[in-house]
Amino acid sequence: MSLLIFGKTGQVAQALGQLAPDSVFLDRAQADLSDPAACAAAIRSLRPRAVINAAAWTAVDRAEDEEAVATVINGAAPVAMARECAALTIPFVQVSTDYVFDGHGAMPFHPDDPVAPLNAYGRSKLAGEVGVRNSGAVHAILRTSWVFSAQGQNFVRTMLRLGRERDELRVVADQIGGPTPARAIARACLTLAEALQRDPGLGGTYHFSGAPDVSWADFAREIMAQAGLACRITGIATADYPTPARRPANSRLACPNLVRVGLERPDWRDALTDVLRELGATT
Repeated sequence: MSLLIFGKTGQVAQALGQLAPDSVFLDRAQADLSDPAACAAAIRSLRPRAVINAAAWTAVDRAEDEEAVATVINGAAPVAMARECAALTIPFVQVSTDYVFDGHGAMPFHPDDPVAPLNAYGRSKLAGEVGVRNSGAVHAILRTSWVFSAQGQNFVRTMLRLGRERDELRVVADQIGGPTPARAIARACLTLAEALQRDPGLGGTYHFSGAPDVSWADFAREIMAQAGLACRITGIATADYPTPARRPANSRLACPNLVRVGLERPDWRDALTDVLRELGATT
């Protein structure tokens, strides 16, 4: 049996579809993450060589009002998947987030640093992490940040649309992190799945984010520059752009153990060039 991937329409799942088209992909109709038992049953029925969970609740602000549902999808479902993988002795790869941290300070967070999510989305993802670690499965948890691609809803596509419509945009300048291309995340997931099959000792928590770290405002400026848009970016404070869910000011991720599996941080600027070319938005 081939690789089994939960998710089909998300940014990382679509990138996985491009990189590993022979895998089996399950969308919501085939395995609804709001039904964790069904997810486990799918693994039990298909008996793949490894499982990657690239599906998740990603509506950060809406999770504030629907935390129970978000926690089932981001917490209970991956735990059920991991337990089934443990029963079948197959590796499990779970994609997680920088939002498990509180964002304090200015130093990059290491994989073993204390966690303290600021919002419901972060709490739901942390519940998944804890359960996966306790599942008994050979697993890798891949924390990442600020995902972008030519597909789906993301910051790059939003900035392009608004940059074509307006002369100036006000963008948060006091949140710092690493924009990460979905294609690179997908490749990292595949690398981890293969590594765990060869050596279960390579399991654990990994950080994977684009370099260099940057503010949202500077990310937006690079988008405008590469797309040849004249829209001016004015940096503002987080307090000037309130949202239902609190965001961490510091989303920097230290990625020290990538070398164990032959990975390195991708340069998001190069990936942005590729994404803009795919969108037909380069100068």
